[in-house]
Amino acid sequence: MASTVSGATDASPTAARVVDESVTKKVALAALVGTALEWYDFFLFTTAAALVFNAQFFVSQDPFVAAMGSFATLAVGFVARPIGGFIFGALGDKVGRKKILMVTIVGIGIVTGLIGLLPNYMTIGLAAPILLVALRIVQGLAVGGEWSGAVIIAVENAPVEKRARYAALPQIGSPIGTILSSGGFFGMLFLVGQSNFDAWGWRIPFIAAIPLLAISLWIRSRLSESPEFEALMESGETEHAPIRGVLKNSWRQILVGMCSALLGIGGFYLITSFVVFYGTKVLKLPSELLLLGTLLAAALEIGALIWAGRLGEKFGASKVILWGGVASAIIAVPVFLAIDSRNPVLVVLGMMIGVAVLSIPYAVSGTALTALFATKVRYTGVAITSNTAGVISGFVPLIATALVAANNSFWPGAIILLVVSVLTALSGLFLPALSIKEEGMKH
Repeated sequence: MASTVSGATDASPTAARVVDESVTKKVALAALVGTALEWYDFFLFTTAAALVFNAQFFVSQDPFVAAMGSFATLAVGFVARPIGGFIFGALGDKVGRKKILMVTIVGIGIVTGLIGLLPNYMTIGLAAPILLVALRIVQGLAVGGEWSGAVIIAVENAPVEKRARYAALPQIGSPIGTILSSGGFFGMLFLVGQSNFDAWGWRIPFIAAIPLLAISLWIRSRLSESPEFEALMESGETEHAPIRGVLKNSWRQILVGMCSALLGIGGFYLITSFVVFYGTKVLKLPSELLLLGTLLAAALEIGALIWAGRLGEKFGASKVILWGGVASAIIAVPVFLAIDSRNPVLVVLGMMIGVAVLSIPYAVSGTALTALFATKVRYTGVAITSNTAGVISGFVPLIATALVAANNSFWPGAIILLVVSVLTALSGLFLPALSIKEEGMKH
């Protein structure tokens, strides 16, 4: 019979288990590959929203109106994410992490391929943006269960004292996905030129998601189920109503967890998607330069994530989130000043520094979020928390674009990054008291 939901500070019943770290590494790698495809697909959309969709699907004489329509579609995907989090999170706590991760990765990959085949506004009129929004909703639903499941299965297969290290590995899927997506657009621009890219070249990276999906499925099929979840299944202690339990007993964890994840998601989209739009449409910089900045920022982010993950292992996730948020608040205005200078070197450096610093708290957000919820409701809790933060983040480029249209200045972007950084930093103060207490775990 299902048990009732334990409080967030209850120790995990499987905390004393013996871990085979060779299995841990394989699971973390499989989680990384899956999240790389997830973020490749999702970042393709965000980059295309800044470069292509405003002209292909949202036709307007006013570039700001077209851009806001494009970014609104981007935001719709984020609105769908918490719904997917509710659905797939609850299923993940009932039937297992691995089964749900197989479903979500298929949904993400197929939808991305279909976007690449979708006729534009000039071909089918209003049906084009409607179908794009519909596909974006389905993609958002699948993404809602993907990242949370990947980071959970990595954490639950890891030694308690090394969770921060292994939880940082799925996070590397974010910059890898950025490199693949931005690299795909950058490569197509280079190969076919701007006019051909605008006409058809942008579709190729989307269609390429299908063979990438096949590779990801093969790797993920070899994934091991979480031993903590298997122990719950064997003892009959899985939770029959995880959504109700989480919302009733863990609302404080959800609020604080949302703030801890906000900078890594919202800040990233601000420095990438919004800056690509702002740089091309307002500063009149070449799109190749902004894509290059995104690529180099993502490459630097990989090192930042690995380093910050080790810091989380040594000092605790909450401290890394606190001081990472503080550092991001400090560099918020200088980063946008560098971008606003129009100097190509400063623009690229600003993007690289901005992404690297906001990646410090992002590296340990998986560790922090999984520690907020008991095993039996962990998938549900992490999915709801991370995806609610994603909803807010999805509107960041839209809000920044609207404010820039009103005053034609970089200041809205800088202020938004500053506010988000402060919220994330403050969450680091509250995380330890709300987290599960386990021997060997530093909060």
